[in-house]
This record gives sequence, structure tokens and C-alpha cells, in this order.
Amino acid sequence: MKNRLKAYKKAPGPKGHWLTGSLRDFKANPLQFLTTQAEEFGPISKFRFGPQHVYFINDPDLIKEILVTKQKSFTKSRDIQMLKTVVGEGLLTSEKDVHMKQRRLIQPAFKKNHIIQYAQDMIDTTSRYVEDWQDGTERNITNDMMSIALGIITKTMFNMEIRTGADLIEEPMDTVMRLGVKRMRSIFPLPLWAPTETNKKLKQAVAELDHILFSIINERRLESGDHTDLLGILMSARDEEDGSGMSDTQLRDELMTIFLAGHETTANLLSWTFYLLSEHPEVDQKLYEEISEVTNGGPITPEHFMQLPYAQHVISESMRLYPPAYVIGRQVEQDVEIGPYLLRKGSMVLMSQYVMHRNPTFYKDPDAFVPERFENNFLKKMPAYAYFPFGGGPRVCIGNHFAMMEATLALACIVEKYRLTIAPDHHTVKPQPLVTLRPKKGLSMNVHQRR
Repeated sequence: MKNRLKAYKKAPGPKGHWLTGSLRDFKANPLQFLTTQAEEFGPISKFRFGPQHVYFINDPDLIKEILVTKQKSFTKSRDIQMLKTVVGEGLLTSEKDVHMKQRRLIQPAFKKNHIIQYAQDMIDTTSRYVEDWQDGTERNITNDMMSIALGIITKTMFNMEIRTGADLIEEPMDTVMRLGVKRMRSIFPLPLWAPTETNKKLKQAVAELDHILFSIINERRLESGDHTDLLGILMSARDEEDGSGMSDTQLRDELMTIFLAGHETTANLLSWTFYLLSEHPEVDQKLYEEISEVTNGGPITPEHFMQLPYAQHVISESMRLYPPAYVIGRQVEQDVEIGPYLLRKGSMVLMSQYVMHRNPTFYKDPDAFVPERFENNFLKKMPAYAYFPFGGGPRVCIGNHFAMMEATLALACIVEKYRLTIAPDHHTVKPQPLVTLRPKKGLSMNVHQRR
């Protein structure tokens, strides 16, 4: 009764089509649509996707309420829930008690003392992959970064060598990514048992990945001794309350989630970073000079990570402009006050890192690539959720430290040896918002060996 009597502000927004609302405009260009929403309607706006009421939040304090202080009033959005057909009850899709228990089990694998053990694998995998690059050749850098990131994941997770892991997993994983997005974007997705061509391909790809993952898990169960890779740590994890470990199905779900959320995000981050460096040769040169000074002509080592602040700023600025996770969705589970607004149960909430990270209220020259802006504890001087590339609250990306180290060390390994420039007559580079933010049509770049 109290909520009905209180006077709440009404969120502004576009009228939209009488039947589909704003769905057509959103599907045509999600980034432009959300940017326009923020510019025209301010910190919160409301529109429809068909019958679904949607709130778009573009204010750091309101985002904090949703992700942190009032997060219990929300669950993951329905489009993410639809990924359960792929990842099962992994961290990405599980809710409430299941999510909390799994996070407790998995958290130790991503503590800093474990992650530093993976640093050498990150360096070795990247270095081996790029060692045969030829001076003056043109390469599909988007594909290269996917292979490197996949190689790092398979090495750190299963202790597999880069070519073995990538060859096994790359093709079915790409199919899952493409068809999973198509399913997420559909208003009325057909159940998976419907014998459509898309469903058949998706189910086949998931079955291939299941066969690979369950085979690895079964082999590991039969082995003796401790393993220090991610799988070994996950298999030895025990719940602090009841002492239980993960079943094979739980392990499969979490491994699939790490693959899905872990390799594509880092690959796209690195691709965007090399694109930005090619557009700003002065930044590329400054980065190369930092790496050369730190390594003194020797190979990159794990200890160099903390000695490469400018490299980390480059990665942070790349994530600001082209965040791999460009939007977060939540479903309202119960009526909840957010600022001066009442969000009704059943509504959907969207928050976009891509839009917030370009908000001129918090960033001078928001569309410019300026890694130096992250110097002098820049982030500590801003509201917490003006920059949130890894999300936030209890569901903040569990692999954020892993990803930051991986991207920085891989970047350093490549920049130390090569300068990359956009190929002549390249198509206009535009972001493509799928599950993650990809460069549309990929990046073709020329390789120049450092002298």
C-alpha cells in the first residue's frame, strides 16, 4: 500500500511502435539506440520491447543501487537465462543460493596468488603463437587474438598446449557464440526440441563441447596427484559449510561458462587495443618504450606485469571505449525503489558500460583514446560505477584480475616484437554488439617487425 500512495517520478522515454515498442530500433543498432536514450532522456528512461517494459539506467549511483545495495530485488535478464541451454547452471546464469555456493567454490581459483602462477603460461602461449609472424604480412588480427585467448584458457585450465586446445574447441565454440546470440535476441525463441536448422546446429555444437569437456573431466578423475591448473583447483574445491565438491555436471557448466565468458572477451579487448594503437602511433611508441625499458631487451616475465603501468592504462582505456561486456541486463523480481523511481516487478533493466564510459560528465573528451587519463588514481576520484567494465556487486566478473593480467602480458609480448597497422583500403571499423563487443567484419592488419 505504501508504494501505491507515494508519488514517484515517471521515467521519460520514446513512444515507440504500438506493437513492438522500440525493439526494431534497438535491434538495428543497440549502441546507437542506448546512446540516444541517454542523450535525450537523461539518467533513466523507459521503453518497450514488445510487451516487455524496459528501463535504461545511465547514472552511476542508480547503477550501484541495482548491482549492489538492492541487488536482491533483481535476477539476471531473460536473454542471459536463455544461455542455460549452453552453459547450464554456471556462474553466468545461476541465481541466489546456487550462485552463492558455486561462487564460494570457484573464488579460490581466481585469487591473485593462483593467477600469478598462470602468468608464465600467458606469456609462453602468446610468444609461441606470434613467433612465426612474418614482417610485412597482412593478418586477420581478430582471429589471431581469438586463437591466443583460447590457447591461454586451454593451457591454464587443462594444461593443454595451444594448438591442441584451439583445434579441439574453436569451431564448436564459435557456433555456440553465433547461434546463442541469435536465440537471445529473439522475442519468441522456439524450444530447442523444435527441429529447425539453427537448433540442430546449436545442439550439435553443444554436444561436441560436452564430449570434449566430460572426456577431460573423466580422465582427470582417474589420475592421481594434484594439478595446479584451473580444472585441478575446481575439482579439489570443497564447500566450507557441507564439505561437498562439484559434480561432473557442475564442473562442465563452470568450464563452459569460463570458455564462453573468458576467451571471447579478452580476444575482443586485445583486438580493439591494437586497432586503437594503430590509430594512435604516439601511444604505440610510448608503450613500446615502456616495455623496452622494463625488459632491457630480454623476454617478458611474470614480474613485469606490475612494472608496466602504462600498458595497464592502455588496456583500461581500451575497455573504456570498447568494453567487451557492453551492456548488463537485470529482471525486476519485486517492486523496488531506484532513486526517485519505482520499478515494477517483471520489468527489465539495462545498464550499458559502452554508454556510461563515454559520458562527458565524467570523461573529458570522452570519445578520445587517452590512456594517460588513468594515471594518478583517476578511478578513485569518480563515482564507482562511472567505470565498470567487469560489472559489479556480488556478480562482478570473477575472472577480472585474470583477464587484466592476461591482456596486459599478451599485449606486451606482441608490442615488444611487432607494430601493427590497419591494412590499406580496410573497411570502416565499427563495433558489432553480439554477446560481446566485436570489431564488425574483423580487423586486417599489417605486421611490422620492431628493429
